[in-house]
Amino acid sequence: MRDPWNDSELVQRIRAHQRDSQSRAPLNAALCGVIAQDRSLHTLLAHAPTEQQLPVLLLAAIHFLVLAEPDHELAAWYPNVTTDARDPTDPALAPVLHEFVNDRGPSMLDLLATRRVQTNEIGRCALFLPAFVLAATELGPIAHVDVGTSAGLNTLLPRYSYRYDADDETHGEADTETDVGGPGARGHVIGAGGPLLTCSTRGSGPLPNSMPAVSSARGIDIDPVDITDPVDARWLQACCWPDQTDRFDRLAAAIELARADPPEIVTGHAVSAIRPVIDRIPATEQPVVTTSWALNYLVPEARRAFLDELDRVGAERDISWVFAESPALTPELPHAPDLIGEHTTALTLVRWRDGARRTEHLATCHPHGYWLHWR
Repeated sequence: MRDPWNDSELVQRIRAHQRDSQSRAPLNAALCGVIAQDRSLHTLLAHAPTEQQLPVLLLAAIHFLVLAEPDHELAAWYPNVTTDARDPTDPALAPVLHEFVNDRGPSMLDLLATRRVQTNEIGRCALFLPAFVLAATELGPIAHVDVGTSAGLNTLLPRYSYRYDADDETHGEADTETDVGGPGARGHVIGAGGPLLTCSTRGSGPLPNSMPAVSSARGIDIDPVDITDPVDARWLQACCWPDQTDRFDRLAAAIELARADPPEIVTGHAVSAIRPVIDRIPATEQPVVTTSWALNYLVPEARRAFLDELDRVGAERDISWVFAESPALTPELPHAPDLIGEHTTALTLVRWRDGARRTEHLATCHPHGYWLHWR
């Protein structure tokens, strides 16, 4: 008799994540392969809230416990924990993972029931920065409002360093006059000396030569991560894929920056909190809202309500919104018509000027900010 659990929606999600992560996160893919075949593992995800029953939440919960026990045998497969990680295809992974998770059942259930996927990917700041250049050039100092901010690390955008390089298809081409940075914008480092974010670019776009003026910054999150709490900080690291050690290392550096001067975060829902936060911004500052792989976690009605709320605010004062979101997962947003339904990350700048909304489709990009292709 066929086992219905092997056809369940949870198992299908886990197998889809296995396929999607194979090329860039082989350990995640291998873990998903084991989890999909082990009912005692994949059924754990049913204990999470419905909207959080995601493979990445289960992987983060396991990662969280591994980070707390770096000497456990399972940690030997994690490249961000050991310098000589075991091969993800090693068949010994399955029994070790099964034993590790089942021996920590109460802890796993608590994490799945109470935690949320809260990736705070600072690499996305390299996507926001060119759009900030456009906004600052037009209206002056920026008041940054990051929605779905997690621990608020993206509000530290001016404190990171950036380098934009030409990719293989454009290497050697001169920057054009549409590059705000002008000659030399590609290849040199700008910023405050914090973690270096490198982004390859294709085509011609507003590459910065200097940091735009950001006069203030604050975040909004329904369940903020307290970066000064070691347990919360470990959860943030656990949401980072262990295969990608460069992301893990720069996240650790950003956490240290944030601990020294914690960002301002408002606890609230994206829809209900956005207006009160913008209303607190002085008229001398330009509100620039950012979202990055955050609105896909809202239900469609909430995404429409968020855009409606920005329309209402934009009818009364000039604001801008920079988003890096997936058209396939956020169809209610004003994506480029040719990208509707595409599983890519689209970088878009929406401006409200004198009450009128105007949308500029800037680029497609890597979800973690590694590359940006101007449209």
